[in-house]
Amino acid sequence: MAQGGGRLVIQWLNDPGNWTAQGGIFDQLWAHLQYALIALVVAIVLALPLGLLIGHTGRGRWLVTVANAVRSLPVLGLLILLYVMLAPHIHGRGDTVYLLPTEIVLILLAVPPLLASTVAGVENVDPAVRDAAAGMGMRGGQVVRKVELPNALPLVFSGLRSATLQVIATATVAAYLGLGGLGRFVYDGQASQNFAERNAGALLVALLAVVADLLLAVAQRYTVSRGVSGRFSSRPDASTSAEGGPPELPAPPATHTA
Repeated sequence: MAQGGGRLVIQWLNDPGNWTAQGGIFDQLWAHLQYALIALVVAIVLALPLGLLIGHTGRGRWLVTVANAVRSLPVLGLLILLYVMLAPHIHGRGDTVYLLPTEIVLILLAVPPLLASTVAGVENVDPAVRDAAAGMGMRGGQVVRKVELPNALPLVFSGLRSATLQVIATATVAAYLGLGGLGRFVYDGQASQNFAERNAGALLVALLAVVADLLLAVAQRYTVSRGVSGRFSSRPDASTSAEGGPPELPAPPATHTA
């Protein structure tokens, strides 16, 4: 039965009309990407500066706890609640009445991993490195930009990749409010009992998430310096020596007694 279902999915994907027709895969893929990109850009603008500030000053960590608590809210319930609250105020403005609640939900999902990873990345910077930067005459903002942010990038990218996967997967709920995206195939296929369309839509969402994660992994490899990557990947704590870290002290010479 599973093999038969797989063949039906392949047949559905091999139909050129499902790709090029209006509302086909290309159209819905583009819509899905737009929903995800808008949410991720807004989340980065909000979470990155706030995370750097919290990590640098040590104040406001409760915001990380609150952000993580928001993630536990049911997505569909939150989407409907936001729609009910916002619809009377923006009714008659096209798709905005549906798009705004969807984007708010996606942003609320994207901010917590970005915020938490940025705070953790800044807090993991060696205090000796901060002291050295201050000794060179750097002020607070310069320390953040030139020392803490570059050293926090591995964890920032980790949070970005996690946020991207969640946003791409959750953007399917846009179809619940009548918008587009790859979730359109999932909802329409379920409603019409066209399970090949439904399963193909779910497969496309999964493939898009995998491709996005691979692209971010490549971007991380070429953005983060090898010394910083080495310190995060090869030492479990700050006391372990790693590439780019302080060199190990040589063992003292043995003493010889007559």
